[in-house]
Amino acid sequence: MRDPVTGFEYPASWQQKVTDPRELDPVGQGFAVLTASGTILRRGYTTGTTAAAACKAAILSLSHDVSRVTVRLPCDLVAAGIPVEAHAGHASCRKYAGDYPADVTAGIEFLAEAAATPEGLTLVPGPGIGHFSRDTPRYRKGAPAISEAPLACILAAMQEALDVTGLSGVTVTLSIPEGARVAQNTLNPRVGVTGGISVLGTTGLVEPWDDHLGESVRARLSGTKNVVLTTGRVGLRYSRLLFPDREVVLAGGRIGEALSVAQGDVILCGLPALILKYIEPHILDGTGYATVEELAAAPAFFPVAAPVLAAFRKKYPRVRVVLVNRDGKIIAESP
Repeated sequence: MRDPVTGFEYPASWQQKVTDPRELDPVGQGFAVLTASGTILRRGYTTGTTAAAACKAAILSLSHDVSRVTVRLPCDLVAAGIPVEAHAGHASCRKYAGDYPADVTAGIEFLAEAAATPEGLTLVPGPGIGHFSRDTPRYRKGAPAISEAPLACILAAMQEALDVTGLSGVTVTLSIPEGARVAQNTLNPRVGVTGGISVLGTTGLVEPWDDHLGESVRARLSGTKNVVLTTGRVGLRYSRLLFPDREVVLAGGRIGEALSVAQGDVILCGLPALILKYIEPHILDGTGYATVEELAAAPAFFPVAAPVLAAFRKKYPRVRVVLVNRDGKIIAESP
């Protein structure tokens, strides 16, 4: 059985530890993960998926009350039956965290208000959605903190609802009443996003990163030599393209734990932020940049990163570091 989100082939030994085979159905569908111990952990929905559900429900409710909606996720899975409350253009959806214990946005409410217009499809970010307080490599100052993949998901869900209602146009205002408060417990203040949370989600699903999943990562690494370790979905995609003959393991932020278990020669590949912060926690000191992403887009990046990567390779000669950008271009690597 293969995970349709990551492409990982679950070992038969893991599947055999599940007493009721029917419990594997959500794993095969991509809405849960199977661990090495046989434990099944549910994936949650991202802020982007929650926003898409609320916006779709608001539009649909212009013609009838709505209690559940279906959303096609950025990873191309279809999430059916997402609970909502929607009536007369007003919709509410609460974020489902699955089995991710540290999700600070779990349970927060997303509100959407839809109004028919003569034509067009318009999304208006309301209170509780953060805005960038400075220019970044991908966003301009003042832009709402809604990433590309979830924005596309939201607009697609809105269009589907518009097609169902037969309306010629609609404007939806999306707000998150608890957004400003919850944002104080996220990285937003550090990365220059103020006034609320970010609407994120490369796949549309939240991984249940807990100790059980760490156990699965350790089990995969202990049985495979010469792996590629990566930190996120972008790294996972490009690691498979760059190193098709190697097993690619998604370790998230647990780089140190993964390296301590990995056997043979290891490639550490992915976006620079998590990797460089692991290698050198103070890499931004004296650079004038607030985030690694901003540094990586500047001419100063290579002069800063190169000696850090060289020192790391000297200390850990079996680990090769390959840093890529969001387009998959290698922007730095250890000698």
